Amino acid sequence: MIETRWGITVPFAGVPLDEHPELLAHVEALGYHDVWSSETPAGTDGFTTLALAAPVTERLRLATGIVNPFTRGPAVLAQTAAALQEASGGRFVLGIGSSSDVVVERFNGMTFEKPLTRVREAVESLRPVLSVPAGKGFGGLRLERPVTEPVPIVLAALRAKMLGLAGELADGAFTNFLPLSGLPQVVAAHRAGGAGELACRFFIIPGDPDAGMETARRMFTAYGSVPVYAAFFRWLGWAEQLDPMVQAYTSGDRDRALAVAPEELIREIFLLGSTDEIRARLQQFVDGGITTVVLAPMGEPPATLELLEALAPGNLGE
Repeated sequence: MIETRWGITVPFAGVPLDEHPELLAHVEALGYHDVWSSETPAGTDGFTTLALAAPVTERLRLATGIVNPFTRGPAVLAQTAAALQEASGGRFVLGIGSSSDVVVERFNGMTFEKPLTRVREAVESLRPVLSVPAGKGFGGLRLERPVTEPVPIVLAALRAKMLGLAGELADGAFTNFLPLSGLPQVVAAHRAGGAGELACRFFIIPGDPDAGMETARRMFTAYGSVPVYAAFFRWLGWAEQLDPMVQAYTSGDRDRALAVAPEELIREIFLLGSTDEIRARLQQFVDGGITTVVLAPMGEPPATLELLEALAPGNLGE
């Protein structure tokens, strides 16, 4: 049986990067197991925040959540992963995923095609280079500073084929924007490919649920209209409720998209309300098969720190 791990998302909203090391040391003292970076199109890259954590922590596992093999080639991914594995004393996990057409094409000017094949090829290229003893990677690549411990690889996965690929080739899967009702379907698809870790990021908005719902609605409308996420929600059976929002958003009518965003689905994804309500919902996901819980509080300090303290692993039974 895989032990449940509890992690947090970096960067911390509203906190300058040069102030992150102190907070990261505090997160470790609270008993968290992991730090997972968030790489967004206009945000911080997926590696820098982990590099900040490496020298100020001793136990935290440091994972990218997620970087992609379209905008970074296999050699660059291998070099960076090996460097962070060495810098952290063997605590690094490489989380990779296909990303989306928005990130790959619109923001980076590349072609987003055959994402499943691209991810498979990336894992097959990286695995020998990041293993012990090291083998040759893409183009015969051998690192001058080979890893002394194998680097685990986790795949970002939403639907059946990528979840199955994660079970087949990787050490785990990392999912996102998962509604509670879709949990059994995602778990089954992952297990069909094999055993392994199943991580999920949870967006948390504590406090008044109605006020939190407005924030959640805006975030969901933007992300849920991206083709890869829209396909995910349709796969989970939400097409009828989702499609009016997607049609409005892609036509440029953002106000209507907000108005018709499926509230029931949003409430299944985002964690709203009191700390007790949030804790209870997280436990439902754990009971249903999530093995690594990655918290992503949506707020400003000090509220974020208070929430992380309240949800720390040592406080979960209180």
